[in-house]
Amino acid sequence: MPMFRGAIAIVCSVFALSFPAVAKPDKTECIVGAKPGGGFDLTCRLLGGALQATNMIDRPMTYTYMEGGVGATAYNHIISTRPGDPGAIVAVSTGSALLLAQKKFGAHDENAVRWVGALGAEFGSVIVSPDSPYKTLKDLIDGIKDKPQEFSVAGGGAVGSQDWMKAALIFKAAGQDPKKMRYIALEGGGPVVTNVLGGHVKIGSSDIAEFIPHHKSGKVRVLAVMSPERLTGDAKDIPTAKEQGFDILWTVWRGVYVGPKVSDADYNWWVETVQKLSTTPEFRKEQESRGLYPFASFGKDFDAHVKSDVARFKVLAQEAGLIK
Repeated sequence: MPMFRGAIAIVCSVFALSFPAVAKPDKTECIVGAKPGGGFDLTCRLLGGALQATNMIDRPMTYTYMEGGVGATAYNHIISTRPGDPGAIVAVSTGSALLLAQKKFGAHDENAVRWVGALGAEFGSVIVSPDSPYKTLKDLIDGIKDKPQEFSVAGGGAVGSQDWMKAALIFKAAGQDPKKMRYIALEGGGPVVTNVLGGHVKIGSSDIAEFIPHHKSGKVRVLAVMSPERLTGDAKDIPTAKEQGFDILWTVWRGVYVGPKVSDADYNWWVETVQKLSTTPEFRKEQESRGLYPFASFGKDFDAHVKSDVARFKVLAQEAGLIK
């Protein structure tokens, strides 16, 4: 009998090594830290749609809307109420990292959750009217150097927002103090275009996806996209700021995280699943349909990327006088 039990133990050990336990949750939920229809909603719908299309989950993902503080309410909820929930994942973006850097998420910082991965990215851009004398980013920056007081900027967010920060980088490149920038906060990219066309401001700041349709129709002129490399598709003819000699980058990544007490096995399931998902035709189709570009960063790499962004944004916010 002991020999028989030993044989069973060996077989069981081999079986366990050959077929590791799967940590796939019974049900999945994506928490949207805003109203329906925005960037967080886009992220959750992209993830849930692609997971279902590839049969990586057994039942459709559910979506919970938790508006407040551009993701702050959802961040605090998952940390304090559901820190170990293996099926709950939360949408996040560069905007969240920017607010974390400005300490607008309350007592919790960037180390309070487990960062899973990115699902895609957009990139910052700057526009002028089609009849503007500024044909290139260098023209614009030279103009700001000479007469900074004449350059007003419109962006889809308040002072300290991503659009404000993008414009601040341009003013910094011109040797000017961003705190003195004449900035008009608007609701989204549409009003930004309207104000540029109406001559109310000279510069518009937003993401390239907001401006591309107007650029294609000739209504605005995109001077630069703030991406590391030239983009593809409708933006392929627009030069990057880097190409034009200016180290101005703004990547609007969209990703997900889980609670701080989610087990390693559950966390690794999410990381491996999202990484595998990103290589499928179904995911790429969903990604493209939502105007996102590929942005591959998962697990430890994504964790490092988020924390690096937060550190960089802290410096920018301090220089702009937004935090001490």
